[in-house]
Amino acid sequence: MGKVIWKAGTFIYPLPVVMVTCGTMKKSNIITVAWTGILNTNPATVYISVRPERYSYQMIKEQGEFVINLTTRKLAFTTDWCGVKTGAKVDKFKQMHLTKEKAKFVQVPLIKESPVSIECKVIDVKELGSHHMFMAEVLSIDADEKYIDETGKFDISKCDLIAYANGNYYTLGKPIGKFGFSVKKKK
Repeated sequence: MGKVIWKAGTFIYPLPVVMVTCGTMKKSNIITVAWTGILNTNPATVYISVRPERYSYQMIKEQGEFVINLTTRKLAFTTDWCGVKTGAKVDKFKQMHLTKEKAKFVQVPLIKESPVSIECKVIDVKELGSHHMFMAEVLSIDADEKYIDETGKFDISKCDLIAYANGNYYTLGKPIGKFGFSVKKKK
C-alpha cells in the first residue's frame, strides 16, 4: 500500500498546545496557541503565530511581551475554552478560575496552575499571511517546584502535558527513550 497525496497544508503533528498570556496584571487575556515552538538555543528564542484579527494580537504587538504557559490534562477544558472564547467579551482568568501570578521580567501575568510559564520579549514580528509570527527571547522559565525532583531536575513526566493534532487534544505518553539511547553502549 502506498502513500496518498493531499494538497499542501500544515501537517506536522503533534504540536504543543499552550495558553499564551498577554497584557498586564490589571488587563490581561489568554489565547490558546498550537503554533509555537523553539527557534534557537543561544540565545533562547521561541515563537508563537497569531492571526492579526485575534483580540490578543494587538496586545502582544503593542506591549512586546507574552508568556507561554504549558498545559496539562487537568487544564484541557480550560485550554480549549480559552481558544474558542474571545477576551474582548469575557475575562478568561475569572471565568476559568485561573490565578494570575506576577512575572519576574515581564508585565504579563503567569498562569499559576500551569506547570511551566515562559516569560518572553518580542524581538521581531514576521507577517507570513494568515498568521504573524512573534519571535521572542526567553527571559525566564518559571517552573512549579512540585515538578522538580530531589536532584533539582524538572520531571516533565509528572506534568501530564497535552498536545494538539489535527483538531484533537492528546495526552503525552510515557518516555520511550532518552536522547542518544540508540547509540548508548551496553554495560
